[in-house]
Amino acid sequence: MKFSIKKYIFGATSAIITNMALIAGLHNSANAKLSIIGSLFVIALADNLSDSMGIHIYQEAETSSTRDVWFATGTNFLARLAVSLGFITIVFLLPLDIAVYVSALYGLVVLAIFSYVIGKIRNVHPIYSAVEHVVIAIIVIFVSNYLGNFISGGFSSF
Repeated sequence: MKFSIKKYIFGATSAIITNMALIAGLHNSANAKLSIIGSLFVIALADNLSDSMGIHIYQEAETSSTRDVWFATGTNFLARLAVSLGFITIVFLLPLDIAVYVSALYGLVVLAIFSYVIGKIRNVHPIYSAVEHVVIAIIVIFVSNYLGNFISGGFSSF
């Protein structure tokens, strides 16, 4: 089987956006650090398995090669797991106020690199591809942060 970075990037980019959104949305909640780490583990396992199963079923519908199906499933799972473990490590090791910024930087840099690579593969301007995806991710971070603050403020009386 030929190595293809595209098979890893797909799952990793999904995990980057999901993890960054979760951290941005929960960092002001009660017991934030514990809540974030627990939620990141759920993403690393449950959401990852769910997404990998979706890839598995999609690949079964698209190809007859059992080997290709399992390879796509495995690469998606491993890429998402690796990204999620990176975010978990950052939040676990650093004070939360610093971890929020470091995790955003980590996610945006990895996303920019992956987007650049995809731009090169697609023969489009790789910088534009990276900027486009990073801007979308920044919007997701800000919306998640706003939503988290809104919910935290609205439910503080409960």
